[in-house]
Amino acid sequence: LQKLIHLLQATDDPLIQEQALITLSNSAAFSVNQDIIRNLDGLSIIGEMLSDCVPKVKEKALNALNNLSMNIKNQEEIQVYITQVCRDIESAPLNSDLQLAGLRLLTNMSVTSDYHHKMINSIPCFLRLLSEGTERTQIQVLKVLVNLSANPAMTRYLLRAQV
Repeated sequence: LQKLIHLLQATDDPLIQEQALITLSNSAAFSVNQDIIRNLDGLSIIGEMLSDCVPKVKEKALNALNNLSMNIKNQEEIQVYITQVCRDIESAPLNSDLQLAGLRLLTNMSVTSDYHHKMINSIPCFLRLLSEGTERTQIQVLKVLVNLSANPAMTRYLLRAQV
């Protein structure tokens, strides 16, 4: 895992970055690896990949963070990327793999109400995606909206959102 994280930092080759991110994502399916990746500063290194201009690299980084977000300590670090993920969802092509990867990460990050406030400005986008997206996109958006709606503090933002 350490070598993968160093490789991710050391290369600018998008194909190598994609493969390293896929492997890290698969490794994150095991809870022991989630802690190891966090302790190796892997979350911030993977998070830096969200700034990459190559959509496939961004998508793979989102997938890795999604798998890593199954851990409360990891969520504490990953939450700094929520606003950026929301912007990426809004600017990504409709129904794209990148958009779906971002929505999956937000689904995990919205299971508890700790970070709901960071998603308030994206509620109109979520509602637009619910209206315009394919069934896959709609299902993913609904998961986020259901999580947000479980928080009474979000009621007014959900009901007042301009669609």
